[in-house]
Amino acid sequence: MRKLKNLGKKSKIPLDPTKVTLEYVENPHKNLNYVVRLSSPEFTSICPITAQPDFGHIIVDYIPDKFIVESKSFKLFLFSFRNHGAFHEDCTLMIAKKIVETIKPKWLRISGCWNPRGGIPIDIFFQTKEKPKGIWIEKHNIKTFRGR
Repeated sequence: MRKLKNLGKKSKIPLDPTKVTLEYVENPHKNLNYVVRLSSPEFTSICPITAQPDFGHIIVDYIPDKFIVESKSFKLFLFSFRNHGAFHEDCTLMIAKKIVETIKPKWLRISGCWNPRGGIPIDIFFQTKEKPKGIWIEKHNIKTFRGR
């Protein structure tokens, strides 16, 4: 097992997502194709223009290869966006890129479903390639924004 810096220890919330090291562990089931879902229904970042908070629901599905994302470091990575000024598209794709660069999954899909800004909800979707055949993935259960 890799030496982990956060798991089982008191950790500070990082201030800059571009400087966060995402930690990972060995995939204990390398011979199987299975889906890991990481979900953050209360993701927060800051609008780079107005400095107002933006709120979204981030869902990452991936099929691991050699490694899986260590969940505490993933949580700290997401927390680092709380004071980070970036548009929805940038935040969503930054998360996807960090995971792809770190663990090189066989496949990854991310959905960023953001609460309305200026009356318009913005949803961002990205995947690395076509989903492998024979893989079952639960549909995202994010309700479309219909006002409050």
